[in-house]
Amino acid sequence: MTDAAPSSEQVTVAAEDTGARLDRLLATRIPALSRSRLKALILAGEVTIGGRTIRDPGHRVNSGDAITVNVPPPEDAEPQGEDIPLAIVHEDDDIIVIDKPRGLVVHPAAGHPTGTLVNALIAHCGDSLSGIGGVKRPGIVHRLDKDTTGLLVAAKNDHAHKSLAAQFADHGRTGEMRRGYLALVWGAPDRPRGTIDAPLDRHPHNREKQAVRPGGREAVTHWEVVERFAAPDGKGKIVPVASLLACQLETGRTHQIRVHLAHIGHPLIGDDTYGPGFKTKTSRLTPDAQAAVEGLGRQALHAYLLIIEHPTSADILEFRSELPSDLARLRQSLAQMSQVAAVKR
Repeated sequence: MTDAAPSSEQVTVAAEDTGARLDRLLATRIPALSRSRLKALILAGEVTIGGRTIRDPGHRVNSGDAITVNVPPPEDAEPQGEDIPLAIVHEDDDIIVIDKPRGLVVHPAAGHPTGTLVNALIAHCGDSLSGIGGVKRPGIVHRLDKDTTGLLVAAKNDHAHKSLAAQFADHGRTGEMRRGYLALVWGAPDRPRGTIDAPLDRHPHNREKQAVRPGGREAVTHWEVVERFAAPDGKGKIVPVASLLACQLETGRTHQIRVHLAHIGHPLIGDDTYGPGFKTKTSRLTPDAQAAVEGLGRQALHAYLLIIEHPTSADILEFRSELPSDLARLRQSLAQMSQVAAVKR
């Protein structure tokens, strides 16, 4: 436990707030604390009205009520900090943006209790973390798969967490927030851009996978072709064998891009979970491209773009990340293959 002293917040109910729910009123008057955090404080007996403890978040307040919210010091995070190197793109008092490498799990879970991004952030941020939900921990508002590389933002306090969570829940429908991904896939779509609107749910036979299923959760992915890569088909024709797509998410479901691209017949190169039947496609590649594919050991997906509104300043921040070396090598080898094929055409 931390040795910091508890603090308190004082709120007086205005006439126009008469009849409002206690938790909702406090959420509007104490923006530094999330509504879920305030609800937990009410249930824990940390909120009084006129000296009387109120444990009902739905309690209706009256004009002139004097409300005191006791805010205990945040507890130390349950996960322990670990000295794991981080590629930090941006950091201030509210947020930290990192360029996640392959192989780094974002959050401790079964099978990965340590060695995660959360462990790394706890060690790196130290005392600069304030209580998110009453615990000193980074606020994770979005995740990347273990082997997906690229940009990820985390909150360092409850205020920033609340703001980022709202932006990611909105997915840029009404604000400036955007997430962009680069995906190297098998084959090439027959049009320059498109949208995949297909609901996702747990796979009916493999609970670790997702699948397009009627009645699942809404999932929308926008894609655009950046490059097409061609190779001989063995019958004297030069045909598209792979492509580079830029994808933007309108929702944020588990494995969304991976499942959606496989659903339209263009699974990610190297994705053994959603595109195992495409391994035979490597026989059509040049030796250099084959070696690049075999050396991946992961799905060819990179989060290259992140645009957010800063939680405090409201400035629009834009971050970009170049393809990591393994994907850059694959892209280059496919482009060279395509150039040779064009000369032979």
